[in-house]
Amino acid sequence: MKKVPKSAMSRRTFMKGAGIAGASLAIGGCNLGGKLLNSDLLAEYLQSHFQEMTPEEIEHVRERLLKQYKKKYGRDFVLGTEGPLPGVLFAYGLDLSRCIGCRRCVYACVAENNQSRDPQMHWIRVFEFKREDTIRWINFEQGNPFFDHGLQPAKDKVYLPVACMQCENPECVRACPTNATWKDPDGIVVIDYNWCIGCRYCMTACPYGARYFNWDEPKIPADEVNPKTHYLGNRPRMHGVVEKCTFCIHRTRQGRYPACVEACPVGARKFGNFLDPDSEIQQLIKRKRTFVLKAEIGTKPKFFYFYSFYG
Repeated sequence: MKKVPKSAMSRRTFMKGAGIAGASLAIGGCNLGGKLLNSDLLAEYLQSHFQEMTPEEIEHVRERLLKQYKKKYGRDFVLGTEGPLPGVLFAYGLDLSRCIGCRRCVYACVAENNQSRDPQMHWIRVFEFKREDTIRWINFEQGNPFFDHGLQPAKDKVYLPVACMQCENPECVRACPTNATWKDPDGIVVIDYNWCIGCRYCMTACPYGARYFNWDEPKIPADEVNPKTHYLGNRPRMHGVVEKCTFCIHRTRQGRYPACVEACPVGARKFGNFLDPDSEIQQLIKRKRTFVLKAEIGTKPKFFYFYSFYG
């Protein structure tokens, strides 16, 4: 596994120490050899970076988290730790001539990825534009994300959904002081939530506004929680950490489509292996006039937009 730089380790070690000291004071200064040492809280503070853990350590963390989720939600969870598939580089395509702005992708994403219902958390934003203003997609945030026309397409309006671009050259990764976020070989930019210190540098660095901070404890009704999870993806998050789209890592590393792709009623969303010359996503890139957002800044997104009526 890739080693975490010593600078990141030192910073995280400091945060661990500060957290342990704070926890110690909170319980009246009890020593670390007693009850505190056995608590889940301390175990989380002392937890190694995911890329540094041995298989035995990963299994120990899995068992602890599964017990926590069972206690909190009253359900048995699956918590995957599968790594990248060999010979795979995931990429996404979105047909803008088909998108009707129904937001079914947004709500499928929320349900699949255990995003907070209160306060609401959406990893996909859909911007509405007047048809004559599509040139403004270059500055996509000038669009209206608060439109409301029900589930039917509105007249003379077009839509631009935006989520994490899973960049090949991600600014967020460079900005993270603890290496809590990194890009895996299959192209998915992931987050180890237990190593996120909530500094939000990655949010500032992201040119697409695709990262979100938990200002409060995320709330998900027990009967709505998705128990099929991945450690680096849709497992329940905590207050004070950043989260984002991971191409439904718990599904795609099992050979399935992301939830948003399956939910789209008009087939506007495409997904596949960029390295496979016969894949649908590779054929789209070869045959359509595709573009990426903010290409000039060099982040090299693997999220491609296109129009189906172009050759």
